[in-house]
Amino acid sequence: MRFGGANGPKASAGADRRIADRFPIEREVRFRLLGKRNGNEEGVGKTVNISSNGVLFTTDTTLIPGRRIEISISWPAQLDNRCQLKLVAKGRIARQEQGRAAVEIQQYEFRTAGRGA
Repeated sequence: MRFGGANGPKASAGADRRIADRFPIEREVRFRLLGKRNGNEEGVGKTVNISSNGVLFTTDTTLIPGRRIEISISWPAQLDNRCQLKLVAKGRIARQEQGRAAVEIQQYEFRTAGRGA
């Protein structure tokens, strides 16, 4: 998945180490933790930014780094200008701080959202 090109090498040692451009997209996100035996842990939030490698989103839920997660993001574009889409991605929680969680995307697909979405 490529939403933008990669940045070149950074000159300063304290520079941002991310290689994918991040885009400030605010969309509704729903998530569920994967692999939990005692029921599904689910939640909602809003994306802060999205890159080809990950998603940063707001959440009131405490998410533990390293856990597998599936996120579903309402996508702003429509298929054939009439069918709402959602981006569904699976990955690992990279970090959580101050009401935000970062997910490293490992796989993704676009799906059509139901009529009620």
